[in-house]
Amino acid sequence: MIEAVLLEGSLETGLFDGGFKLVPALTLAAMLALFLGVGWFFRVAAVDDMWVAGRSIGSIENGMAIAANWMSVAAYLGVASLVAFLGYFGLAYVVGWTTGYFILLIFMAAQFRRFGKYTAPDFVGDRYYSDLGRAIAASTTLLIAFVYIIAQGNGLGLMAQYIFGVPYEVGVVLLMAITIGYVALSGMLGATKNMTLQYVILIGAFLLGLYATGWSQGWSTVLPFVEYGAQSTEIATEIDRQFTEPFQDAGYYHWVALCVSLIAGTCGLPHVLVRFYTADNERNARWATVWGLFFTLLLFMGTTAYAAFGTLLYEENVGPYTEMTGTQSDTLVVLTAFLADLPEWLVGIVAAGAIAAGLATTAGLFISASSAAAHDIYTNLYKENATQREQLIVGRLTILVLGAVVTYLALDPPALIAEVVGMSFALAGTVLFPVFFLGLWWEDATREGAIAGMLVGLFFGFGSIVNEVLPQYVDIGRDVIVPAFATVVPATSSSLVGVPAVMLTIVVVSRFTEDPPEDVKRLVRQCHSPEPMEKMQSAEDVATDGGTPADD
Repeated sequence: MIEAVLLEGSLETGLFDGGFKLVPALTLAAMLALFLGVGWFFRVAAVDDMWVAGRSIGSIENGMAIAANWMSVAAYLGVASLVAFLGYFGLAYVVGWTTGYFILLIFMAAQFRRFGKYTAPDFVGDRYYSDLGRAIAASTTLLIAFVYIIAQGNGLGLMAQYIFGVPYEVGVVLLMAITIGYVALSGMLGATKNMTLQYVILIGAFLLGLYATGWSQGWSTVLPFVEYGAQSTEIATEIDRQFTEPFQDAGYYHWVALCVSLIAGTCGLPHVLVRFYTADNERNARWATVWGLFFTLLLFMGTTAYAAFGTLLYEENVGPYTEMTGTQSDTLVVLTAFLADLPEWLVGIVAAGAIAAGLATTAGLFISASSAAAHDIYTNLYKENATQREQLIVGRLTILVLGAVVTYLALDPPALIAEVVGMSFALAGTVLFPVFFLGLWWEDATREGAIAGMLVGLFFGFGSIVNEVLPQYVDIGRDVIVPAFATVVPATSSSLVGVPAVMLTIVVVSRFTEDPPEDVKRLVRQCHSPEPMEKMQSAEDVATDGGTPADD
């Protein structure tokens, strides 16, 4: 069950007591000005640039953008706190998120690029020759972005509170307004350029804080990723919790369920998958995944070290870490640098890195949501002859409206940062991953099967979130609506039950309905052709251009 976030009670650490901090504030202001400048310089006037960056992004640049897009403020700040609080159980986040990349690399990255559309719902609509399927996928994309951005707003507000000394609510509004501004202006092209910058800033700040903490405390020298064994042992001998008794607080079922949901979610997130459409060919799409995994690894190797260092420093300077509040745990990376008594400017840089992580992910989510509304719903379902100008207007209005709603909800988030992100991963994994995977690898999957499968996925994925979150906003006299459903299908881990149920539904319904049209089957086969495609080419170009696919 999800616990509500406590935004008060962190004053005893002193992290939020220092008021306005000049050097960190100037650093952050320069960083934000740079992002706005890049957004203005790469501002777009065409839908190709707005949704897929003109399919012009190279593999290393795209790998950085994938890492920045995917390493949200939850990965930067939240995973360390989950490992610190939950020990072995918290490692499920590292294992699940990382393993999902291998599925993407082997089974989906190149195939998605060969299919060559604009958005993830675009794939569903064309592969399953269904406007209803496109509408369900687009609506799910908006839901995922909606849930995911709330967590980013929470992290951004906390960091602005530390740097500017402003109330949390002011920090949320300020940084969300800046993000909305440059994304609405620049689209995917400018967002991708900014994501590359944001990755360099976030990983540099993260590693700088980790190395400085290890050196200043005498705990590590050149490789803090593998030098914190003594600190972990000290924690294990002092604290009788998950570090010494794995799965004491949560069972094996929930660990496996969480891992499966994070793996499937990584492969189903629209704002990650759409990055493959920005590559100029399938080879660069595959290599972008490899680079993305490498860049992500640099951060995840440090999160467990931060958890060990932060826990010890909290015990030494504040009190029992098991009494840490939600706000303190959500800011554990920055709190670690602060409790290590590092210079204020250095702690500010670590906080600025968290803001860069949040801005990068939020930008990607806004782009995926706006493309779902403007391209998939407005143009494909409502007005087929919509001009590029109309599409851009609808896309930018979507960013403004969605931004206003999630900013309001981020003022009172429903759970810890990483847990809210976990819900969006579970939703993507349960509803979208099965239709993407079977759509690419099983040419007999039908329109009726995909629609039935996504409806089953919404029951498990969205239903489990409503089951646990709604009672926090509407008093029904208990913590969850249906306790037994929350036990078997947790909101952060619905894919273990949901993915097999959705895949079985698609297979069974497809077997009893009319086969897909032959041109759709040719399109699927072309996604696996051994013949390399030319730059900017897609499977549809080959399959419908009078040619015969190599493996047809």
